[in-house]
Amino acid sequence: MSKAAPSPQSADRVWQRMLSGRRLDLLDPSPLDIEIADIAHGLARVARWNGQTSGTHIFSVAQHTLLVEAVMREKSPRIDDKLRLAALLHDAPEYVIGDMISPFKAVIGASYKSVEKRLLGAIHIRFGLPAELDPAIERQIKAADRGAAYLEATCLAGFTKAEAKRLFGNDPGLPAGVQDDYLTPWSAGKAEKRFLARFETLCGKLGAAAG
Repeated sequence: MSKAAPSPQSADRVWQRMLSGRRLDLLDPSPLDIEIADIAHGLARVARWNGQTSGTHIFSVAQHTLLVEAVMREKSPRIDDKLRLAALLHDAPEYVIGDMISPFKAVIGASYKSVEKRLLGAIHIRFGLPAELDPAIERQIKAADRGAAYLEATCLAGFTKAEAKRLFGNDPGLPAGVQDDYLTPWSAGKAEKRFLARFETLCGKLGAAAG
C-alpha cells in the first residue's frame, strides 16, 4: 500500500499569485480566486508532450483543449454546449500545475490526481458546471481527448500511426482544413486569444457570465 503524501508544513507556501492579482490556494482552491484570463494565459504557455513537438512554437495545452473540443463537435455536432465547455476546460488545472506526461503521472500516483481534482472542481463551479461531471460525460470527453492525442502524436510528436493507434485509439477523422489549423502550433498570444474567444462564445450560448 502506498503511503499518503506528507502534509505541507505550516510555513510552506501552497498558493500561487496570478497576473490578475488573485492568490489561488492549491490545497483549498476557491472558485472566487479563479479567472478565465489567468487560465487562458497559463495554458497558452504550457507545452504538451514535454515540448517534444515539431514546429516553431510549442504545442500548448490551450491549443490542445481547442482541438479536443473540435473533435467533440465533429463526432457529436448536436452535443450540449455545457459539455463543450467542460471539454474546453478539461485540462484547465494545468494552468497552475503544468502538463505532466501520463507516464510521469503514473510514477507520482494519487497526490497529483487529488490536487488536479480539487482544482478542476473549483474551476467547474466558477463557470457554472457541476464540480464532478457525470461519468458518461467524462467518458465522452476522454474519447475526444484520446482522438486529439492520436492526431498530436502522429502529426507533431513523431509517433507512427500504428504506435499511436495502440496507445490512443483511432484517428478521429477531422476535415483536412480543420486538422491543418488546429495542428499547426500557434504562438502563445494566438492560442490565448483563441481559447478566450471560444470560451466567450460557449458562455454566451449558455447565457453564463464570463466575468
